[in-house]
Amino acid sequence: MHESLYMYPLVESVHVLTLCLFVGMAVLLDLRLLGLTLRRVSVQELTDRLLPFMIAGFVIMFVTGVLLFYAIPVRSYLNIFFRLKVIALVLAGANALYFHEGIHKRVHEWGADARTPARARLAGAASLFLWAFIIVCGRMIAYNWFDCDMHLGPVMQTLTGCPSTERR
Repeated sequence: MHESLYMYPLVESVHVLTLCLFVGMAVLLDLRLLGLTLRRVSVQELTDRLLPFMIAGFVIMFVTGVLLFYAIPVRSYLNIFFRLKVIALVLAGANALYFHEGIHKRVHEWGADARTPARARLAGAASLFLWAFIIVCGRMIAYNWFDCDMHLGPVMQTLTGCPSTERR
């Protein structure tokens, strides 16, 4: 991808645009779960309408993210923000699984209520926090504050996985 003048920026642009699509829909759902918006719309109706867009956005976002990693794997892997982003992505996935395979299974009982159950509110709040964190970490990957060729303290050197520069 780096040999092409346009491919990396194009893939990165598609990644960001599908992130906007996915996170925009997720924020609507999360705010509904928190009871802060769309209180008159049932959670079931909202998920029925938003999930196809969320899934499409996530799939394209994931594929383009893998391509971006493939373009510069070592630099990405050694970036502390990339590692934090991956951890947060796993947590966000676990949170989505917890919601859709657990709480959402009984949406017919509580979905029309303006105030959702505590576990649904918790899942919505966790999703908002995790996706904000993922976006910030993704943006920070572009900066080279902790690249291995810089003088890093022992703690950051360990966290980034950079090889030791000390002579033995």
